[in-house]
Amino acid sequence: MAFSPVSWCLADLCVPDVQEYLKHKDIILMPIGAMEQHGLHLPLVTDAAQGLEIARRAAAKARVLHTPVLWFGYSPHHLGKVGEGTGTITLRASTLQAVLYDMVRSLLHSGFKKFVIVNNQGSNIKIIDPILRKIHYDTGAFVCMSKLYAERYIGLIKEVMENPPEETPGWHSSELETCQVLAYDERLLRMDRAIKELCHAPPWLPPGFKKTDGSPDVQFQGFEYFVFPMEHRDFSDTGTIGNPLRASKEKGVRTLELYSDHLAAAVAQFEKVDVTLRPGVQEFVDRAL
Repeated sequence: MAFSPVSWCLADLCVPDVQEYLKHKDIILMPIGAMEQHGLHLPLVTDAAQGLEIARRAAAKARVLHTPVLWFGYSPHHLGKVGEGTGTITLRASTLQAVLYDMVRSLLHSGFKKFVIVNNQGSNIKIIDPILRKIHYDTGAFVCMSKLYAERYIGLIKEVMENPPEETPGWHSSELETCQVLAYDERLLRMDRAIKELCHAPPWLPPGFKKTDGSPDVQFQGFEYFVFPMEHRDFSDTGTIGNPLRASKEKGVRTLELYSDHLAAAVAQFEKVDVTLRPGVQEFVDRAL
């Protein structure tokens, strides 16, 4: 494809640029993160910054467009007490689903047919999954979500991370996120405030229950069969889960490159998928908007 835009971000382009792109490709990446507390040393933008960086790098490698990052996600468990001042901004589940649905409908209207949601926040998953299905069932569009993040899913980056398993139990403000924010904008960090903190069970549960990471699961008799609507501070006193003290900018760049390489390779395969939109989808999109 000879198309060479000044940027692979949709927002940076003029209408003729978008029209030229759509002559060749119909896929777009949609990064999403969150605006939530990240311990004492990381900025609230952490999740959104990681999602943006992964999508931006992957888009350039795959030569596909990406939308601006959706800065806000589903983060009610990070709000803290009233007046505490965490700064967290959360969308309601229905609001987040409506925003994503309307974004896709608008892009469908322009001629896009394939949508890759680049998610970088764990709690968004349960909110996004049903909307992926609704988009696909309503329109026939190709839609998927990537989860290229989190030390619990260390996979691609296991050779880069230095923390032992017991210090990478939960992804929140630990080595990986600290590394990647250093790569995004090191001016935003306060490493003088960084501390190692491991997860603990909520104090309101009986002693037989244990918690080892930032997932909603709680362990009982060696099995994680129970899920509770917990606040993040129920199992983390400062908001950090793990050890950020071994973080470095170099490791952040490396992990972002590994993740974006993987995403770009997948996108190249997604481009081969033949998509047939459902009959009447254009009328549906026009009416719905």
